[in-house]
Amino acid sequence: MKVSFITTVLNEELSIKLLLKSLISQTIIPDEIIIVDGGSKDKTISIVRHYVASFVQKFKNVEFKVFIKKGNRSIGRNEAIKRSDNEIILCSDAGCILDRNWVKNIIEPFNNPKVDVVAGYYKGKPNSVFEKCLTPYVLVMPDKINSSDFLPASRSMAFKKSIWEKIGGFPKGFENNEDYVFAKRLKKYNANIVFEKKAVVHWIPRTNVKDAFIMFYRFAKGDSESRILRPKVVLIFFRYFLGFSLLFLSFFLKSYFMLNTLYVILFIYILWAVAKNYKYVNSWKAFYFLPLIQVVSDLAILAGTVIGFFSKKQ
Repeated sequence: MKVSFITTVLNEELSIKLLLKSLISQTIIPDEIIIVDGGSKDKTISIVRHYVASFVQKFKNVEFKVFIKKGNRSIGRNEAIKRSDNEIILCSDAGCILDRNWVKNIIEPFNNPKVDVVAGYYKGKPNSVFEKCLTPYVLVMPDKINSSDFLPASRSMAFKKSIWEKIGGFPKGFENNEDYVFAKRLKKYNANIVFEKKAVVHWIPRTNVKDAFIMFYRFAKGDSESRILRPKVVLIFFRYFLGFSLLFLSFFLKSYFMLNTLYVILFIYILWAVAKNYKYVNSWKAFYFLPLIQVVSDLAILAGTVIGFFSKKQ
């Protein structure tokens, strides 16, 4: 089968090389590679064109296309798919590194003509203890995979062009969680989605608290704008409502018992943040970073959800 690989970039001069290097190291090279730049102000497009020039010499049977299309990721992906020549579309993002057999494994399920979409897997590629601690807050860890409801994400995804057309493409109105909205629409249209754990992409985590906060905020804002309310978000609001209620009542009633109860709950919350994810880190530094990331992600989700809710519904 012939396949097209697509990706969108915007100011990715520090990460695009890793994606491109992993792409040309595949055991199976896509028949077509399409890169859409959303209007980068850095050296991204020159790096891409440099790599493409070298690719052309090495892979003479592969068609390379590079376009500039200003807009968000959805606009870029839709443009790439429109300009593709093949029915099977493979998708990943800058900031990711493809496993050497990623293309081979993600296209294999399409040997069954009834398959519409393949959801590949993604693993963290941390370089520090902070990044190790952040990874389980962002990705689905191997021991928590439920293949029956694992939704495709743009980091590691393949689909038929026909199903993309059927659901109207990637949603142009959402800039923060467009692939999640896309995946939910696939489920709504009863697309046949297959999870392929062997189609692995390695995700490079954010390196500091500020960038992590922005990432969580964007995800939560995107969900709220699209009116997607995840159960864990409801729990976060409930936890903080309960906590602030106890704090208010302890001062209003001058109750040391209630205040001490709040301290105990806070201590348990910190222990819980460590206990649930320590096995993925296995470092004493996790006792600091895991509670920190828990609080940072909570606050970002609370802020993003509220602001997203009052944003114009797309």
